[in-house]
Amino acid sequence: MKNILVPTDFSAEAHHAFRAALQLARRTGGSVTLLHVLALPDQQRTANFSTFGGPVSGAELPNSQGIDRIFVIKLLEATRQRMQLLLAEAAELAPGVPVHDLTDQIGVGEAILKVIEQRHIDLVVLGTQQHDALERFFASSNTEQLVRLAPCPVLAVKHAADLDAVRDIVFASDFSAEADQAVPGLRQVRQLFPDARLHLLRVTDEDAGSARRQIDDFIGRHQLAPAEAVLMEAGSIEGGIEDAARKLGAGLMVVPTHARSALSRFFQGSIAEKVATESAQPVLTFHL
Repeated sequence: MKNILVPTDFSAEAHHAFRAALQLARRTGGSVTLLHVLALPDQQRTANFSTFGGPVSGAELPNSQGIDRIFVIKLLEATRQRMQLLLAEAAELAPGVPVHDLTDQIGVGEAILKVIEQRHIDLVVLGTQQHDALERFFASSNTEQLVRLAPCPVLAVKHAADLDAVRDIVFASDFSAEADQAVPGLRQVRQLFPDARLHLLRVTDEDAGSARRQIDDFIGRHQLAPAEAVLMEAGSIEGGIEDAARKLGAGLMVVPTHARSALSRFFQGSIAEKVATESAQPVLTFHL
């Protein structure tokens, strides 16, 4: 996870994601790309308008006149100033981490997916908001869309998170046959946090002994020891995952997902999407 993308609207949530991304990039020897999507008037939109680094010049702007043109220029100037502040902060907090900035003006989801493909992104770190917050860049629908569509892992961050202080990681699964596909991603997480305790969580109302044996078999089969089996009863899978993470003091939650509904119910995308948007803890999702 060396090539990290952070979409930003300059909100507090986006800033939490940016700091988390810097911490991860410092651990992996990676780099961070900051992406801001401009909210331009409809008549100014063009699918080819994007810029790295400094603001575009007046000659490079989409066709515009009068007040609209002034608005676009001022918006670009303000965006550049905000980007410069983030770049300066990165230089202070993580001086060895390369940070690049990118501005685009197509749809948010489309812009993120385009950058993932063009820049070979390994991880998206995304700030998320409460469901009852005013609709802004990081509304829950955008997070859910990325969890569902992004070809790379997505780390959802709602509050300020110190990933350098992660001591407990919760990996949530039903440990069915499909769960074996999640092991490579789980190993990668463990390499990032080698000193953290790993808790393998199953939310179930089935026989506790049978469920625990299933987790123990999973640990032994994939040589994941030391790891702790955790069982949780709850009214919903996503609610049980969040309750367990809170009780365990987890600094990171890992929830694999798959878009195909033919797999077990746990791996249907809706569960990972709900956990990513509702949890107070950072949530890493990836596709099987």
